[in-house]
Amino acid sequence: MDKLEKLEMMDKILREFEDLRNSQTSVLKKISKIEADNINLGVKVLEEKLSDIFFAVDTNLGLVTELEEKFQEHRDQFYTSNNLKALQEERS
Repeated sequence: MDKLEKLEMMDKILREFEDLRNSQTSVLKKISKIEADNINLGVKVLEEKLSDIFFAVDTNLGLVTELEEKFQEHRDQFYTSNNLKALQEERS
């Protein structure tokens, strides 16, 4: 795999991280919606467990975001240290 192919793979992984982050955010919104709907119902089991699920997903979202940022830094360093801008221009 040449350097440009590696860069393309890294960009693909970053897009997948973004999708994962967006999915986690969507799950948090759905949990919040269920919590809001349960205010009228007052179902005890939902009151007791939804906050646990919310906390776990929120923690995962933080981990995903942190890893995405570190991987972005790795990708940017790879791009710079291998002078890939020049190589991309050469192929264009």
